[in-house]
Amino acid sequence: MPLDLNKVSMPTQEPDKRVKNFKEVALGFNEEMAVKEASRCIQCKKPGCVAGCPVNIDIPAFIKLITEKDFMGAANKIKEKNNLPAICGRVCPQENQCEKRCVLAKKGAPVGIGRLERFAADYQLNSSCENPLKAKSTGRKVAVIGAGPAGLTCAADLAKMGHEVTIFEALHVPGGVLMYGIPEFRLPKKIVQAEIDLIKQLGVTIEVNSVVGKLVSVDELLEQGFDAVFIGTGAGLPYFMNIPGENLNGVYSANEFLTRTNLMKAYDFPNAATPIRVGEKVAVIGAGNVAMDAARTALRLGAKESYIVYRRSKDEIPARLEELEHAVEEGVQLKLLTSPIEILGNEQGWVTALKCLRYELGEPDESGRRRPIPIKGSEYLFEVDTVIMAIGQGPNPLVLQTTPGLDLNKRGNIVADEDGVTSKPGVFAGGDIVTGAATVILAMGAGKKAAKAIDDYLATK
Repeated sequence: MPLDLNKVSMPTQEPDKRVKNFKEVALGFNEEMAVKEASRCIQCKKPGCVAGCPVNIDIPAFIKLITEKDFMGAANKIKEKNNLPAICGRVCPQENQCEKRCVLAKKGAPVGIGRLERFAADYQLNSSCENPLKAKSTGRKVAVIGAGPAGLTCAADLAKMGHEVTIFEALHVPGGVLMYGIPEFRLPKKIVQAEIDLIKQLGVTIEVNSVVGKLVSVDELLEQGFDAVFIGTGAGLPYFMNIPGENLNGVYSANEFLTRTNLMKAYDFPNAATPIRVGEKVAVIGAGNVAMDAARTALRLGAKESYIVYRRSKDEIPARLEELEHAVEEGVQLKLLTSPIEILGNEQGWVTALKCLRYELGEPDESGRRRPIPIKGSEYLFEVDTVIMAIGQGPNPLVLQTTPGLDLNKRGNIVADEDGVTSKPGVFAGGDIVTGAATVILAMGAGKKAAKAIDDYLATK
C-alpha cells in the first residue's frame, strides 16, 4: 500500500455555528480515524519525534498501540511521561515540536501526533479505569507553588517517586493558565479538571486560595517541615504599551478579559459570578495565541467586529497556524502593519477610537522576524469601543519579593539552571517564571526536570 502523505482531517464545528457558542471547536477523532492516522507512522528506527517532545513521550510506541486498537495501552504509554495528555493533545504546538521532526514532513504532512495523543487520552478519560497506585512513601515533603502546568507536572512526578506533595494555588481552582487563560472552545474545563483529579489520586494535596508571599513565605514553608520547594507561578502579570488612554473604560489586559470569561464564566452571566462588557467593535493588540483567543472570545460574547491589530505582516504572526485559520474562519479580521500610539475616549471615559501608525518591514531582528519600521505621517483613526492588550506577560513579583536569596534576571524572572536549581538551597523553579511566557508543554518539561532534580536533592539531604 502506498504511503499516505495527507493527515486524516479533524472534524470541527462549522464556523457560523461555533462562533455563537463556547463548545469545543475541534471534535476529535473516532476510532476509525485514529487507527487510519496512526497507520501512517512508519515506525522509524531513530524517531526524531521523540527528540522533539519536551517530555520525551515514546511516540512510536503509543502510535503502534493505536494501530493495534489497544487504546487504553496507548494512553498508559503516554502517561509514563506525560501526566496531562488530554490537555497537551489540544493545546501543544506539535507542528513546531514532535511533528516538525517527523520524517513524513519532508514530503507531505507529518503524522498527527497531537490528534492521536488527544484521542488516546480522551478514550481513557471516557472509560472506567483503576485509580493509580500510590507510591511507597519516602517520608519527604515538597511544597509546590502554583497549580499550572509546571507545578502540576512536578507534583505528579514527585508523588510517583513517593514524596508527599502539597500544591499551594492562589486562585480558587487549580489549573493556572489551563483554567483562566485558554478558552472553553479550545480546552474544555472538564478536561482540565479530570486530569487534575487523576493527579490528586496519586496523593497530591492541593490547597487553593493560598497566596504564597502573603499567607506564608517560601522560607516559612521550609521552616514548617517541607524539605524542598518548587516555584511554578508562571507569567501572570500583563504587559501594556504605556500609551495615552490605557486607563480608559473599555481597555482590558488579555489576562483579565480571558480570566473573567473562562474561570469566572462571564459568558454565562447572570448565572455565573461576573459580567463583562464587550462593545460592538473590538481591537485586540498582538497576534499570538492569547490574542487569537481574545479576538475569538469577543465574537462569542456578542461583538459584531473583532480585529487583530499587529505591527508586522501575516507571515510573522506568532500564533499557531491552526488558531489563526480558525480565527479567520470565524470572522476575526486582520489589521496588519499597524500599531496604536494612543487610545481615544469620550467625556464619559469610554474608548471611542485608536490612533494608529502604519508600518513597513525592514531587515530581520534578533527574533528572526522582519523588523517593523514606522512610516512617518501615516497616522489615522480607527473607531473601536473595546481594546484588549495581548502583547505578553511577565512574572508576578509577589513570591519573588518575599524570598531573599533568590537570584532574578533583569526581566524579573528566576535564574535557574536547566534542572530548575536556583541560587537558594532547597528551592527549585521552572516554567514561565524562569523562561518568560512560553508553551504549556515547555512548562511541563521544566516541571519534569525539576522533579528529578528535587528527588536527587532529597536523596542526599
